[in-house]
Amino acid sequence: MSGKKVCFVIMGFGEKTDFQTQRVLNLDKTYKLIKKAVEESGHVCIRADEEMHSGVIDKPMYERLLGADLVIADLSTSNANALYELGIRHALRPFTTIVIAEEEFKFPFDLNHVVIRTYQHLGGGIDYDEAQRLVDELKTAITALIDAEQVDSPVYTLLQDLHPPSLKAALAAMADVGTPAERSADSGGADVVTEATGADMRIHVLMDLFQKERAEENWTQARGLLARLKELLPRDPYVQQQFALATYKSKQPDELRALLAAHQILEGLNPSTTNDSETLGLWGAVHKRLDEVRDESADLDTAIWAYERGFYLRQDYYNGINLAFLLDLRAGRQAIPEEAIADQVLAQRLRKRILALVAQALQTLPRLESGAPDDKQVYWLKATRLEALVGLGHPAAAEEQAAVLASAPESWMADTTKEQIAKLEAAITRGRRGAQR
Repeated sequence: MSGKKVCFVIMGFGEKTDFQTQRVLNLDKTYKLIKKAVEESGHVCIRADEEMHSGVIDKPMYERLLGADLVIADLSTSNANALYELGIRHALRPFTTIVIAEEEFKFPFDLNHVVIRTYQHLGGGIDYDEAQRLVDELKTAITALIDAEQVDSPVYTLLQDLHPPSLKAALAAMADVGTPAERSADSGGADVVTEATGADMRIHVLMDLFQKERAEENWTQARGLLARLKELLPRDPYVQQQFALATYKSKQPDELRALLAAHQILEGLNPSTTNDSETLGLWGAVHKRLDEVRDESADLDTAIWAYERGFYLRQDYYNGINLAFLLDLRAGRQAIPEEAIADQVLAQRLRKRILALVAQALQTLPRLESGAPDDKQVYWLKATRLEALVGLGHPAAAEEQAAVLASAPESWMADTTKEQIAKLEAAITRGRRGAQR
Protein backbone atom coordinates (compact mmCIF):
# COMPACT_ATOMS: atom_id res chain seq x y z
CA MET A 1 0.00 0.00 0.00
CA SER A 2 3.07 2.21 0.19
CA GLY A 3 2.97 5.16 -2.18
CA LYS A 4 -0.74 4.85 -2.85
CA LYS A 5 -3.04 7.68 -1.91
CA VAL A 6 -6.18 7.06 0.09
CA CYS A 7 -9.77 7.83 -0.82
CA PHE A 8 -12.20 7.87 2.10
CA VAL A 9 -15.85 7.33 1.10
CA ILE A 10 -18.64 8.69 3.29
CA MET A 11 -22.06 7.22 2.56
CA GLY A 12 -24.63 4.78 3.90
CA PHE A 13 -24.44 1.05 3.33
CA GLY A 14 -26.94 -1.68 2.45
CA GLU A 15 -30.50 -0.83 1.46
CA LYS A 16 -31.65 2.57 2.67
CA THR A 17 -34.99 4.33 2.28
CA ASP A 18 -35.01 7.83 0.85
CA PHE A 19 -37.77 9.37 2.96
CA GLN A 20 -38.32 12.20 0.49
CA THR A 21 -39.07 9.91 -2.47
CA GLN A 22 -39.91 6.70 -0.54
CA ARG A 23 -37.55 4.74 -2.80
CA VAL A 24 -35.33 2.04 -1.34
CA LEU A 25 -31.79 2.29 -2.76
CA ASN A 26 -29.13 -0.40 -2.53
CA LEU A 27 -26.16 1.83 -1.72
CA ASP A 28 -23.73 -1.09 -1.83
CA LYS A 29 -24.24 -1.11 -5.61
CA THR A 30 -23.04 2.50 -5.74
CA TYR A 31 -20.07 1.80 -3.50
CA LYS A 32 -18.84 -0.98 -5.80
CA LEU A 33 -18.68 1.55 -8.64
CA ILE A 34 -16.91 4.16 -6.47
CA LYS A 35 -14.38 1.54 -5.34
CA LYS A 36 -13.83 0.43 -8.94
CA ALA A 37 -13.15 4.01 -10.06
CA VAL A 38 -10.80 4.71 -7.15
CA GLU A 39 -8.79 1.50 -7.51
CA GLU A 40 -8.55 1.81 -11.30
CA SER A 41 -7.13 5.28 -10.67
CA GLY A 42 -4.36 3.66 -8.62
CA HIS A 43 -5.54 4.55 -5.12
CA VAL A 44 -6.82 2.84 -1.97
CA CYS A 45 -10.56 3.00 -1.20
CA ILE A 46 -12.07 2.84 2.31
CA ARG A 47 -15.74 3.34 3.18
CA ALA A 48 -17.12 4.78 6.42
CA ASP A 49 -20.18 2.69 7.21
CA GLU A 50 -23.13 4.72 8.46
CA GLU A 51 -23.39 4.76 12.26
CA MET A 52 -20.47 2.35 12.58
CA HIS A 53 -19.79 3.96 15.93
CA SER A 54 -23.37 4.27 17.23
CA GLY A 55 -23.86 7.72 15.76
CA VAL A 56 -20.86 9.25 17.54
CA ILE A 57 -18.25 10.93 15.34
CA ASP A 58 -15.10 9.78 17.13
CA LYS A 59 -11.40 10.40 16.84
CA PRO A 60 -10.59 7.90 14.01
CA MET A 61 -13.35 9.46 11.91
CA TYR A 62 -11.93 12.97 12.37
CA GLU A 63 -8.48 11.65 11.49
CA ARG A 64 -9.82 10.15 8.30
CA LEU A 65 -11.72 13.27 7.28
CA LEU A 66 -8.60 15.32 7.90
CA GLY A 67 -5.91 12.98 6.61
CA ALA A 68 -7.48 11.34 3.54
CA ASP A 69 -5.93 12.44 0.24
CA LEU A 70 -9.38 12.34 -1.33
CA VAL A 71 -12.94 12.12 0.01
CA ILE A 72 -15.96 11.03 -2.02
CA ALA A 73 -19.30 11.76 -0.35
CA ASP A 74 -22.52 10.18 -1.62
CA LEU A 75 -25.46 12.14 -0.22
CA SER A 76 -28.15 9.82 -1.63
CA THR A 77 -31.14 9.27 0.71
CA SER A 78 -30.15 12.51 2.52
CA ASN A 79 -27.93 10.49 4.82
CA ALA A 80 -27.45 12.62 7.95
CA ASN A 81 -24.04 11.19 8.83
CA ALA A 82 -22.73 11.74 5.30
CA LEU A 83 -23.96 15.36 5.28
CA TYR A 84 -22.37 16.07 8.66
CA GLU A 85 -19.08 14.40 7.74
CA LEU A 86 -18.98 16.28 4.43
CA GLY A 87 -19.32 19.53 6.39
CA ILE A 88 -16.36 18.55 8.57
CA ARG A 89 -14.27 17.70 5.51
CA HIS A 90 -15.10 21.03 3.87
CA ALA A 91 -14.05 22.83 7.05
CA LEU A 92 -10.76 20.94 7.33
CA ARG A 93 -9.59 20.64 3.73
CA PRO A 94 -9.98 23.13 0.87
CA PHE A 95 -9.17 20.55 -1.81
CA THR A 96 -9.92 17.05 -3.10
CA THR A 97 -13.52 16.41 -2.10
CA ILE A 98 -15.97 14.95 -4.62
CA VAL A 99 -19.71 14.99 -3.93
CA ILE A 100 -22.18 12.71 -5.72
CA ALA A 101 -25.87 11.84 -5.33
CA GLU A 102 -28.50 9.90 -7.23
CA GLU A 103 -30.52 12.10 -9.55
CA GLU A 104 -33.69 12.29 -7.43
CA PHE A 105 -31.79 13.55 -4.38
CA LYS A 106 -33.54 16.60 -2.95
CA PHE A 107 -31.25 19.00 -1.12
CA PRO A 108 -32.34 19.45 2.51
CA PHE A 109 -30.76 22.91 2.55
CA ASP A 110 -28.85 25.31 0.30
CA LEU A 111 -26.06 23.45 -1.49
CA ASN A 112 -25.67 25.88 -4.37
CA HIS A 113 -21.97 26.34 -3.60
CA VAL A 114 -21.26 22.60 -3.84
CA VAL A 115 -20.69 20.80 -7.15
CA ILE A 116 -22.76 17.60 -7.01
CA ARG A 117 -22.28 14.96 -9.69
CA THR A 118 -25.49 12.99 -10.18
CA TYR A 119 -26.17 9.44 -11.33
CA GLN A 120 -29.30 7.37 -11.95
CA HIS A 121 -30.11 4.74 -9.35
CA LEU A 122 -32.94 2.30 -10.10
CA GLY A 123 -33.38 1.16 -6.50
CA GLY A 124 -32.18 -2.42 -6.72
CA GLY A 125 -29.15 -1.47 -8.75
CA ILE A 126 -27.64 0.74 -11.44
CA ASP A 127 -27.98 0.05 -15.16
CA TYR A 128 -24.78 -1.21 -16.83
CA ASP A 129 -24.37 1.77 -19.18
CA GLU A 130 -25.01 4.23 -16.34
CA ALA A 131 -22.55 2.33 -14.14
CA GLN A 132 -19.85 2.66 -16.79
CA ARG A 133 -20.59 6.36 -17.21
CA LEU A 134 -20.34 6.99 -13.46
CA VAL A 135 -17.05 5.09 -13.15
CA ASP A 136 -15.55 7.01 -16.08
CA GLU A 137 -16.73 10.36 -14.68
CA LEU A 138 -15.31 9.59 -11.24
CA LYS A 139 -11.97 8.47 -12.70
CA THR A 140 -11.71 11.71 -14.66
CA ALA A 141 -12.54 13.76 -11.55
CA ILE A 142 -10.11 11.80 -9.36
CA THR A 143 -7.26 12.25 -11.82
CA ALA A 144 -7.98 15.97 -12.12
CA LEU A 145 -8.29 16.63 -8.38
CA ILE A 146 -5.91 14.29 -6.58
CA ASP A 147 -2.78 16.38 -7.18
CA ALA A 148 -4.37 19.73 -7.99
CA GLU A 149 -4.83 22.53 -5.47
CA GLN A 150 -8.18 23.58 -6.83
CA VAL A 151 -10.49 24.76 -4.05
CA ASP A 152 -13.73 22.78 -3.93
CA SER A 153 -14.77 23.54 -0.34
CA PRO A 154 -17.41 26.30 -0.08
CA VAL A 155 -15.86 27.27 3.27
CA TYR A 156 -12.51 28.18 1.69
CA THR A 157 -14.19 29.57 -1.43
CA LEU A 158 -16.20 32.12 0.55
CA LEU A 159 -13.68 32.75 3.34
CA GLN A 160 -10.63 33.34 1.19
CA ASP A 161 -8.37 34.48 4.07
CA LEU A 162 -8.96 31.26 5.96
CA HIS A 163 -5.95 28.94 6.31
CA PRO A 164 -6.43 25.15 6.61
CA PRO A 165 -4.83 23.32 9.55
CA SER A 166 -1.41 21.82 9.06
CA LEU A 167 -1.95 18.13 8.44
CA LYS A 168 1.21 17.04 10.18
CA ALA A 169 0.67 19.24 13.22
CA ALA A 170 -3.02 18.53 13.52
CA LEU A 171 -2.69 14.78 13.21
CA ALA A 172 0.24 14.69 15.64
CA ALA A 173 -1.80 16.70 18.15
CA MET A 174 -4.71 14.25 17.86
CA ALA A 175 -2.55 11.15 18.13
CA ASP A 176 -2.15 8.82 21.08
CA VAL A 177 0.75 6.40 21.45
CA GLY A 178 0.25 3.49 19.08
CA THR A 179 -2.46 5.09 16.94
CA PRO A 180 -2.29 5.19 13.13
CA ALA A 181 -2.02 8.99 13.29
CA GLU A 182 1.10 8.87 15.46
CA ARG A 183 2.75 6.22 13.33
CA SER A 184 2.19 8.31 10.19
CA ALA A 185 2.90 11.78 11.66
CA ASP A 186 6.35 11.93 10.13
CA SER A 187 4.90 11.33 6.66
CA GLY A 188 2.44 14.22 6.99
CA GLY A 189 -0.54 12.00 7.75
CA ALA A 190 -0.85 10.60 4.23
CA ASP A 191 -1.08 7.02 5.51
CA VAL A 192 -3.40 7.68 8.43
CA VAL A 193 -6.32 5.97 6.71
CA THR A 194 -4.52 3.27 4.79
CA GLU A 195 -6.21 0.65 6.95
CA ALA A 196 -9.72 0.50 8.36
CA THR A 197 -10.16 0.18 12.10
CA GLY A 198 -10.90 -3.21 13.62
CA ALA A 199 -14.58 -2.33 14.00
CA ASP A 200 -14.78 -1.19 10.39
CA MET A 201 -13.23 -4.43 9.15
CA ARG A 202 -15.55 -6.56 11.28
CA ILE A 203 -18.57 -4.74 9.90
CA HIS A 204 -17.53 -5.29 6.29
CA VAL A 205 -16.65 -8.95 6.81
CA LEU A 206 -19.83 -9.71 8.74
CA MET A 207 -21.96 -7.87 6.18
CA ASP A 208 -20.42 -9.84 3.31
CA LEU A 209 -20.96 -13.12 5.13
CA PHE A 210 -24.55 -12.20 5.98
CA GLN A 211 -25.38 -11.31 2.38
CA LYS A 212 -24.01 -14.66 1.19
CA GLU A 213 -26.08 -16.57 3.76
CA ARG A 214 -29.20 -14.54 2.90
CA ALA A 215 -28.72 -15.23 -0.82
CA GLU A 216 -28.64 -18.96 -0.03
CA GLU A 217 -31.58 -18.61 2.42
CA ASN A 218 -29.54 -19.95 5.32
CA TRP A 219 -31.62 -17.91 7.73
CA THR A 220 -30.33 -19.34 11.01
CA GLN A 221 -26.73 -18.57 10.06
CA ALA A 222 -27.77 -15.17 8.70
CA ARG A 223 -29.48 -14.36 11.99
CA GLY A 224 -26.35 -15.22 13.96
CA LEU A 225 -24.24 -12.87 11.82
CA LEU A 226 -26.82 -10.10 12.17
CA ALA A 227 -26.83 -10.49 15.95
CA ARG A 228 -23.10 -9.66 15.88
CA LEU A 229 -23.67 -6.76 13.46
CA LYS A 230 -26.38 -5.45 15.77
CA GLU A 231 -23.80 -5.19 18.57
CA LEU A 232 -21.57 -3.05 16.32
CA LEU A 233 -24.42 -1.03 14.78
CA PRO A 234 -27.13 -0.95 17.47
CA ARG A 235 -29.04 1.97 15.95
CA ASP A 236 -28.88 1.14 12.26
CA PRO A 237 -32.40 0.52 10.85
CA TYR A 238 -31.17 -1.68 7.98
CA VAL A 239 -29.49 -4.10 10.40
CA GLN A 240 -32.62 -4.20 12.59
CA GLN A 241 -34.85 -4.81 9.58
CA GLN A 242 -32.69 -7.64 8.32
CA PHE A 243 -32.44 -9.08 11.84
CA ALA A 244 -36.24 -9.21 12.03
CA LEU A 245 -36.44 -10.79 8.55
CA ALA A 246 -33.87 -13.49 9.35
CA THR A 247 -35.52 -14.15 12.71
CA TYR A 248 -38.97 -14.96 11.37
CA LYS A 249 -37.60 -16.76 8.32
CA SER A 250 -35.49 -19.04 10.54
CA LYS A 251 -38.62 -20.42 12.26
CA GLN A 252 -36.48 -21.14 15.31
CA PRO A 253 -37.23 -22.51 17.88
CA ASP A 254 -40.64 -22.74 16.20
CA GLU A 255 -42.57 -20.55 13.76
CA LEU A 256 -44.79 -18.76 16.28
CA ARG A 257 -41.98 -17.83 18.66
CA ALA A 258 -39.81 -16.73 15.73
CA LEU A 259 -42.60 -14.45 14.50
CA LEU A 260 -43.15 -12.99 17.96
CA ALA A 261 -39.39 -12.34 18.31
CA ALA A 262 -39.36 -10.57 14.93
CA HIS A 263 -42.39 -8.56 16.06
CA GLN A 264 -40.46 -7.39 19.12
CA ILE A 265 -37.42 -6.40 17.02
CA LEU A 266 -39.54 -4.33 14.63
CA GLU A 267 -41.24 -2.54 17.52
CA GLY A 268 -37.89 -0.81 18.04
CA LEU A 269 -38.40 0.88 14.64
CA ASN A 270 -41.78 2.38 15.67
CA PRO A 271 -43.88 0.68 12.96
CA SER A 272 -47.10 2.42 14.01
CA THR A 273 -45.67 5.86 13.16
CA THR A 274 -42.84 5.20 10.72
CA ASN A 275 -42.71 6.37 7.11
CA ASP A 276 -40.09 3.74 6.25
CA SER A 277 -41.77 1.49 3.69
CA GLU A 278 -39.26 -1.31 4.32
CA THR A 279 -40.22 -1.46 8.00
CA LEU A 280 -43.89 -1.37 7.06
CA GLY A 281 -43.44 -4.21 4.57
CA LEU A 282 -41.79 -6.36 7.23
CA TRP A 283 -44.43 -5.42 9.81
CA GLY A 284 -47.07 -6.52 7.30
CA ALA A 285 -45.24 -9.77 6.51
CA VAL A 286 -44.89 -10.72 10.19
CA HIS A 287 -48.57 -10.08 10.93
CA LYS A 288 -49.64 -11.85 7.74
CA ARG A 289 -47.83 -14.97 8.95
CA LEU A 290 -49.06 -14.53 12.51
CA ASP A 291 -52.59 -14.57 11.10
CA GLU A 292 -51.82 -17.87 9.34
CA VAL A 293 -50.36 -19.41 12.51
CA ARG A 294 -52.83 -18.26 15.17
CA ASP A 295 -55.80 -17.04 13.07
CA GLU A 296 -56.54 -13.80 14.95
CA SER A 297 -58.43 -11.08 13.07
CA ALA A 298 -56.29 -8.35 14.69
CA ASP A 299 -53.21 -9.75 12.95
CA LEU A 300 -54.90 -9.63 9.55
CA ASP A 301 -56.10 -6.05 10.12
CA THR A 302 -52.60 -4.98 11.19
CA ALA A 303 -51.04 -6.63 8.12
CA ILE A 304 -53.52 -4.85 5.84
CA TRP A 305 -52.82 -1.52 7.53
CA ALA A 306 -49.05 -1.96 7.16
CA TYR A 307 -49.13 -3.00 3.50
CA GLU A 308 -51.62 -0.25 2.68
CA ARG A 309 -49.48 2.44 4.30
CA GLY A 310 -46.34 1.07 2.66
CA PHE A 311 -47.99 0.96 -0.76
CA TYR A 312 -49.32 4.50 -0.67
CA LEU A 313 -45.97 5.80 0.54
CA ARG A 314 -43.88 3.93 -1.99
CA GLN A 315 -46.27 2.94 -4.82
CA ASP A 316 -44.51 -0.42 -5.21
CA TYR A 317 -45.75 -3.74 -6.51
CA TYR A 318 -44.55 -5.76 -3.47
CA ASN A 319 -46.69 -3.97 -0.89
CA GLY A 320 -49.50 -3.64 -3.44
CA ILE A 321 -49.82 -7.32 -4.40
CA ASN A 322 -49.73 -8.40 -0.74
CA LEU A 323 -52.37 -5.83 0.15
CA ALA A 324 -54.67 -7.00 -2.66
CA PHE A 325 -54.40 -10.61 -1.50
CA LEU A 326 -55.11 -9.76 2.13
CA LEU A 327 -58.15 -7.67 1.18
CA ASP A 328 -59.61 -10.70 -0.62
CA LEU A 329 -58.70 -12.85 2.38
CA ARG A 330 -60.55 -10.48 4.72
CA ALA A 331 -63.54 -10.31 2.36
CA GLY A 332 -64.12 -14.02 2.97
CA ARG A 333 -64.28 -13.40 6.73
CA GLN A 334 -66.58 -10.40 6.69
CA ALA A 335 -69.95 -10.91 8.39
CA ILE A 336 -71.50 -7.97 6.51
CA PRO A 337 -71.83 -8.44 2.72
CA GLU A 338 -71.19 -4.75 2.00
CA GLU A 339 -67.87 -4.93 3.84
CA ALA A 340 -66.86 -7.97 1.79
CA ILE A 341 -67.76 -6.18 -1.45
CA ALA A 342 -65.79 -3.10 -0.40
CA ASP A 343 -62.65 -5.20 0.20
CA GLN A 344 -63.08 -6.95 -3.15
CA VAL A 345 -63.46 -3.68 -5.06
CA LEU A 346 -60.33 -2.23 -3.44
CA ALA A 347 -58.38 -5.40 -4.26
CA GLN A 348 -59.37 -5.24 -7.93
CA ARG A 349 -58.44 -1.59 -8.25
CA LEU A 350 -55.07 -2.32 -6.69
CA ARG A 351 -54.33 -5.11 -9.16
CA LYS A 352 -54.95 -2.83 -12.12
CA ARG A 353 -52.47 -0.36 -10.65
CA ILE A 354 -49.98 -3.17 -9.99
CA LEU A 355 -50.04 -4.25 -13.64
CA ALA A 356 -48.91 -0.74 -14.61
CA LEU A 357 -46.20 -0.70 -11.92
CA VAL A 358 -44.84 -4.07 -13.02
CA ALA A 359 -44.73 -2.97 -16.67
CA GLN A 360 -42.79 0.13 -15.65
CA ALA A 361 -40.39 -1.86 -13.43
CA LEU A 362 -39.63 -4.34 -16.23
CA GLN A 363 -38.63 -1.43 -18.46
CA THR A 364 -36.25 0.09 -15.90
CA LEU A 365 -34.50 -2.95 -14.40
CA PRO A 366 -30.74 -2.43 -14.17
CA ARG A 367 -28.73 -4.55 -16.60
CA LEU A 368 -25.80 -6.73 -15.66
CA GLU A 369 -22.48 -6.70 -17.48
CA SER A 370 -23.93 -9.31 -19.85
CA GLY A 371 -26.42 -6.69 -21.02
CA ALA A 372 -29.40 -8.59 -19.56
CA PRO A 373 -31.30 -7.83 -16.33
CA ASP A 374 -31.11 -10.14 -13.33
CA ASP A 375 -33.23 -13.21 -14.14
CA LYS A 376 -34.52 -13.53 -10.56
CA GLN A 377 -35.80 -9.96 -10.51
CA VAL A 378 -37.46 -10.52 -13.89
CA TYR A 379 -39.11 -13.69 -12.61
CA TRP A 380 -40.59 -12.09 -9.49
CA LEU A 381 -41.98 -9.23 -11.56
CA LYS A 382 -43.59 -11.67 -13.97
CA ALA A 383 -44.91 -13.75 -11.05
CA THR A 384 -46.44 -10.60 -9.56
CA ARG A 385 -48.07 -9.78 -12.90
CA LEU A 386 -49.43 -13.34 -13.07
CA GLU A 387 -50.91 -13.07 -9.58
CA ALA A 388 -52.57 -9.75 -10.48
CA LEU A 389 -54.05 -11.26 -13.65
CA VAL A 390 -55.37 -14.28 -11.71
CA GLY A 391 -56.94 -11.98 -9.14
CA LEU A 392 -58.62 -9.97 -11.88
CA GLY A 393 -59.88 -13.11 -13.60
CA HIS A 394 -58.11 -11.96 -16.75
CA PRO A 395 -58.04 -14.47 -19.67
CA ALA A 396 -54.31 -13.85 -20.12
CA ALA A 397 -53.61 -15.50 -16.75
CA ALA A 398 -54.18 -19.02 -18.05
CA GLU A 399 -52.09 -18.29 -21.15
CA GLU A 400 -49.14 -16.87 -19.18
CA GLN A 401 -49.02 -19.18 -16.16
CA ALA A 402 -47.14 -22.11 -17.73
CA ALA A 403 -44.55 -19.83 -19.35
CA VAL A 404 -43.97 -17.82 -16.18
CA LEU A 405 -43.53 -20.91 -14.00
CA ALA A 406 -41.20 -22.48 -16.55
CA SER A 407 -39.00 -19.37 -16.50
CA ALA A 408 -38.26 -19.64 -12.76
CA PRO A 409 -34.45 -19.63 -12.25
CA GLU A 410 -34.90 -22.04 -9.31
CA SER A 411 -37.64 -24.61 -8.76
CA TRP A 412 -38.61 -23.30 -5.32
CA MET A 413 -39.59 -19.98 -6.89
CA ALA A 414 -42.15 -21.69 -9.13
CA ASP A 415 -43.42 -23.71 -6.14
CA THR A 416 -43.86 -20.49 -4.11
CA THR A 417 -45.81 -18.88 -6.97
CA LYS A 418 -48.10 -21.91 -7.42
CA GLU A 419 -48.76 -22.01 -3.67
CA GLN A 420 -49.61 -18.29 -3.58
CA ILE A 421 -51.94 -18.53 -6.58
CA ALA A 422 -53.77 -21.45 -4.94
CA LYS A 423 -54.19 -19.37 -1.75
CA LEU A 424 -55.44 -16.42 -3.79
CA GLU A 425 -58.00 -18.47 -5.70
CA ALA A 426 -59.30 -19.94 -2.43
CA ALA A 427 -59.50 -16.46 -0.85
CA ILE A 428 -61.42 -15.05 -3.85
CA THR A 429 -63.90 -17.93 -3.71
CA ARG A 430 -64.54 -17.37 0.01
CA GLY A 431 -64.84 -13.62 -0.57
CA ARG A 432 -67.57 -14.14 -3.16
CA ARG A 433 -69.49 -16.24 -0.68
CA GLY A 434 -69.09 -13.52 1.93
CA ALA A 435 -70.48 -10.94 -0.49
CA GLN A 436 -73.55 -13.12 -1.14
CA ARG A 437 -74.47 -13.69 2.51
